[in-house]
Amino acid sequence: MRLPATLMYRWALRLLAWMMLSLPIGPLMADQSLQPLARPAPAPSLHLRDLQGEFHHLSDLRGRVVIVNFWASWCTPCRKELPSMNQARAQLAANEVEMLAVNVGEEAEAVEGFLKDFPIDFPVLLDTQGSMSQRWQVRGLPTTFVLNGRGEIVYRVVGKKQWDDAGLLRQIEALKMSETGYGHGAGGGKPGE
Repeated sequence: MRLPATLMYRWALRLLAWMMLSLPIGPLMADQSLQPLARPAPAPSLHLRDLQGEFHHLSDLRGRVVIVNFWASWCTPCRKELPSMNQARAQLAANEVEMLAVNVGEEAEAVEGFLKDFPIDFPVLLDTQGSMSQRWQVRGLPTTFVLNGRGEIVYRVVGKKQWDDAGLLRQIEALKMSETGYGHGAGGGKPGE
């Protein structure tokens, strides 16, 4: 007895889906490298208050490589990447690489409660109305931007990364080196305000 073609097709699709889901994907997703934008783009301005009420301006970080991470406490991938961001911050601090964590859409009390369980070792800024995330065209969380010393976005990452990955850290350090004139390229200028 022959099976109808549509039934065979459905079974073949199910078998293919099962095979794909059964494959170990860890090694396939192990690459943590950053993919550069086709062309660096000027970063939008950024000026927000932190949890203590103090304003932070991106323009104050002129000449430095800056990592800007947009996140929320309810975002599971955000929670998973935060420990690696803290580790990266500790390793990059000596190279004058700055990090900013921009919380999107939550009140200070909620963020403070979250930070008791998930501490962040760099400035946490509040975008309670979501205006900065709109200006930066954030479409999903987490979204992270890496800026060169001229205030240009050179890397944009949507989704979770392992920020303390050795290869990824080398990319950021190389960007810093190029900004100081010790690597390829030149730097200077000021990041967006």
